[in-house]
Amino acid sequence: MCGIVGFVNKDKNKLETIKKMGDRIKHRGPDDEDYYVDESVALAHRRLSIIDLASGRQPMENENGSLVIVFNGEVYNYKELQKELKSCGHKFKTNCDTEVILHGYEEWGKEMPTHLRGMFAFAIWDKTKKSLFCARDYFGIKPFYYYQNKGTFLFSSEIKSFLEHKDFNKVLNKELLEPYLTFSFNPCSETFFKGVYKLNLDITCT
Repeated sequence: MCGIVGFVNKDKNKLETIKKMGDRIKHRGPDDEDYYVDESVALAHRRLSIIDLASGRQPMENENGSLVIVFNGEVYNYKELQKELKSCGHKFKTNCDTEVILHGYEEWGKEMPTHLRGMFAFAIWDKTKKSLFCARDYFGIKPFYYYQNKGTFLFSSEIKSFLEHKDFNKVLNKELLEPYLTFSFNPCSETFFKGVYKLNLDITCT
């Protein structure tokens, strides 16, 4: 498994915060860590290396640097998609499924997740549009949580990352106790932290 985390806001000095958030999930990716930060977004990736060990480092940018992705999971049909995207004129620098998702987003936009077979959770930052597109596999195998407050949008593979951000309010979601005690599991998109949700399919933040 790997771990992804990030946030969107206008704060300065994002790097210190995103490093602390990434450290909260370092158990998910012991092999590598890296960050992307600009005036609008901060992204972190903790990597467990499986595919393309030498050149699959994240956050990964596309060829012109307009898109950057953090990705957790595995795309089983990435070789078939890579072949299809090459036939459309896309040039690849690596042989990893992460880059396939990037080029797939260039080609298909928000419909790209429908082309993927596998287990995945990812976030793509579009520097030109200043928008963040996040998606999760249809069966929800890979975790993805998000939270929004005070002009800040947070996401992560694990809620504990949010504890390092100043705009996260640690409030118990008491309304979830009844369905949890009824079913002995959480059947909702809400979580036990008020305002934190599990992503079902996809979301765009601008």
